[in-house]
Amino acid sequence: MPAAAEPVFNRIASFPVAANLPAGTDPKSATSAEIVAASPDGNTLVYSDSPHGGIGFIDITDARAPKAGGYTPFEGGEPTSVAVAGTNVLVGVNTSQNRANPSGFLATVAFADRSIAARCDLGGQPDSVAVSPDGSLVAVAIENERDEDVNDGALPQMPAGFVVILPLKNGAPDCASLRRVELTGLAEVGADDPEPEFVSFNERNELAVTLQENNHIVIIDGSTGKVTGHFSAGALALEGVDAQDDGRIAFTDTIEARPREPDAIKWLGTDRLVVANEGDWKGGTRGFTIFNRDGSISYESGPSFEMEAAKAGHYPDKRSDAKGIEPEGLEVAEFGGKRYIFALAERGSVVGVYRDTGAAPEFVQLLPSGISPEGAVAIPGRNLIATVNEADLVEDDAARSHVMLYERSEGTPAYPQIVSVEKDGHPIGWGALGALVADPAQPERFFAASDSAYGKAPTIYAIDAGSKPARITDATIVTEGDKPAAKLDIEGVTPDDNGGFWLASEGNPEKEVPHQLVHVDAAGKVLEKVTFPAALLEHQTRFGAEGIAKVGDRLWIAVQRPWKDDPKNTTKLLAYDLTSKEWGAVRYPLEAPPAEGAWVGLSELTVSGDDAYLIERDNLIGDAARLKQITRVALSNLKPAPLGGDLPTVSKTVVRDLLPALRAQTNGYVVDKVEGLAIDRDGNGFVVTDNDGVDDSSGETLFFGIGRMSDQSAALKN
Repeated sequence: MPAAAEPVFNRIASFPVAANLPAGTDPKSATSAEIVAASPDGNTLVYSDSPHGGIGFIDITDARAPKAGGYTPFEGGEPTSVAVAGTNVLVGVNTSQNRANPSGFLATVAFADRSIAARCDLGGQPDSVAVSPDGSLVAVAIENERDEDVNDGALPQMPAGFVVILPLKNGAPDCASLRRVELTGLAEVGADDPEPEFVSFNERNELAVTLQENNHIVIIDGSTGKVTGHFSAGALALEGVDAQDDGRIAFTDTIEARPREPDAIKWLGTDRLVVANEGDWKGGTRGFTIFNRDGSISYESGPSFEMEAAKAGHYPDKRSDAKGIEPEGLEVAEFGGKRYIFALAERGSVVGVYRDTGAAPEFVQLLPSGISPEGAVAIPGRNLIATVNEADLVEDDAARSHVMLYERSEGTPAYPQIVSVEKDGHPIGWGALGALVADPAQPERFFAASDSAYGKAPTIYAIDAGSKPARITDATIVTEGDKPAAKLDIEGVTPDDNGGFWLASEGNPEKEVPHQLVHVDAAGKVLEKVTFPAALLEHQTRFGAEGIAKVGDRLWIAVQRPWKDDPKNTTKLLAYDLTSKEWGAVRYPLEAPPAEGAWVGLSELTVSGDDAYLIERDNLIGDAARLKQITRVALSNLKPAPLGGDLPTVSKTVVRDLLPALRAQTNGYVVDKVEGLAIDRDGNGFVVTDNDGVDDSSGETLFFGIGRMSDQSAALKN
């Protein structure tokens, strides 16, 4: 019999936290999910919501269709963490008026009716909360966090933090028996001002504590409250990383030794500990470390986790000069008799799944997480794990905070859908794929280009879609005068029939970036630049070229949105004659915006057979998304008229609604930027999304086939 394939984790649902806001609340209120726990039966999730001042419940009886399960507010308080003890939720609530006068309490909330049953004063500002596996103890890290604006955030800033431990009786804390555990005098950094960050129990009721700013780890006997061990988290130098926020990804830098400054901590059995080295004021080493209980190092990931994120397009270049992907959260759990480590990258917006081998952990897969994952909880009895992402970009009309659910089952990983190979010993750095075109010579081969997110190194990528996931096999930087070309925002790419490319670069008059076409050879060297003519530019906006296709001796360019001379809900398809150097245009009819404040525009133009195909989309994301579609215009209908006069309006046919496919790809929320469409030599269509360089974005890039374009009209009708 053949060996059975190892089960994998795949996302099965995504729940928007705003859907759980109390009745009568402004739906655009800022809300977040930061730390998450599960009920003993695994059918309910509970999360802390600091911005909105409460805790939310989610019914996951049907894990593929999570439902709002209620909300408990805390007037005048800020929930920082949650843990479950039997039929109760224990909530750390910060009530500090300022950092110099910290205060807070531990609340007991009944699962049954979501009511606040009791409170225990904690004498300081709580952060992490943990319940012992046997349900006899609860521990709270009292951080009493420093003010980063005082003395550049340097320690000490009194009062000092500490840990409290309370016995539990039937899931309720015994406030009168609260034990305060002092941690001063232990760390090498700021010994008189410990700031405990995260707490975790093992099966022996031993408590592990990270002092993040102090770069220290403490072990406490939970039954006695005595410190039984402590050690420095140490420092680490990094090689082969990107340490410069410079608009390009290059893993060629070295970072001198810096403190790990761990955030989350979890036990691996009773003799080892794993920490996420997020960093704070002086450190952060972009990975995770496994320590033996005596402080010796069992395993150091170094930049390897960050490199896995980079292969999948999740490297945040804007954090290069800071702490990279910033691993912050952790979960450890056994599935199928094997122990797994789940490492959550706050800035990379991914979850790294590793199998604990007792030595070097084995990388298993990468999971998409939404923006800024912070907390996770495993439910092994149901083969589930849930993560929560704290970022809520409602003020920018962007992605909301979500809870993500994943299931371990037989199958293959649904994500990532495109990864890069290594070149010169490092992954090809990539992201923000704003353009796509087929290789005319080979089926399932494509070229893509990065947009202004990596404007200091505009790049054309070669893609092999014949494997799963698709692979970025090569990268060519666009150069001018032996340097990366400047002031390019590549939003369209098409072969020039001689091994090179024509690029459509979107301009921005406010930044003195010109609207232009750029001709490059096979090595990426600029051969020619064609600036848009004055007749166009006198009406320009910043929403320019978003697709380009070559038809004979003519280039067709899609302009994203209406310019000042366009009638309402229309935009232009520009034509540039390569022989006569003359410009012309037709008008394209756009759908009306589906909501107040929304817009509709074009994101791609490609040609196959006798037709031009375009992506027409709104700028809405998640549950708000209403329009992501492919349309078709017959080439015979594209008859450009001279600029400055009346332009003919073409007729379009909708051939594919992309919303169902976008929802189904990885069971996440609908991303807004569907920006690439290409049709290979065999007539098969492929779509790619732009992840904005992981800047205020989940970083997810979807790259998927949609079948033969000749079949799309029939599919839409059915």
